[in-house]
Amino acid sequence: MDHTRREIEVMANLLSANDMQAEVNRTHFRKNNCLAINVIGSPGAGKTTLLEKTLPHLTLDLQVGVIEGDIFTSKDADRIAVHEIPVIQINTGGGCHLDSKMVNKVLPEFDWQATDLMIIENVGNLVCPADFDLGEAFKIIVLSIVEGDDKPAKYPVIFRNAKAVVLNKMDLEQLTDVNMATMKQDILSINPEIKIFEVSCRSGNGLIAWTSWLKQEVKVYQENIG
Repeated sequence: MDHTRREIEVMANLLSANDMQAEVNRTHFRKNNCLAINVIGSPGAGKTTLLEKTLPHLTLDLQVGVIEGDIFTSKDADRIAVHEIPVIQINTGGGCHLDSKMVNKVLPEFDWQATDLMIIENVGNLVCPADFDLGEAFKIIVLSIVEGDDKPAKYPVIFRNAKAVVLNKMDLEQLTDVNMATMKQDILSINPEIKIFEVSCRSGNGLIAWTSWLKQEVKVYQENIG
């Protein structure tokens, strides 16, 4: 028996089933005129902190919901709940990514008459989430610059599939050996259309540009769907 071939077939079937469910989710978001985004990044990249800093700007104009993906704990969801917005935790029980079926199961928990933007924070990983469509309109990468300027070249698939990347922890640039020019050049060589935001959640620098862009994306999405 060719075990390699069998593994490929199983993976292909898994992705096919996931993609079918993702289309169901996508139809749901469209029907409810809600932009859904999939936020992806390594553990410690600052995904949840970015959301904490982003939400006060977004909720001035939008109704926002959050789905938090984690392996075991509810710590991230607890942090988001402080902002008094609807948030649901999904624990994968060891899985390294969310899938479309997991997301679908929690959709009934939200009030879709009062949700303009659904933010799905995926499990911390730059590899596995790249292959699994959740039904989102697009993916956002959060990349801490302290991870190193080699990360885009080492993990090109996720950058190829994303609409924007937030280069986080810019306040630490002078304390690292990161070459920002190389990092951005590699990102754009993989995906020339990707939007790049340089952000410091600690100082707040770059947050206005990032949140203004995201609010504009919601507006464009709703106008096109409507």
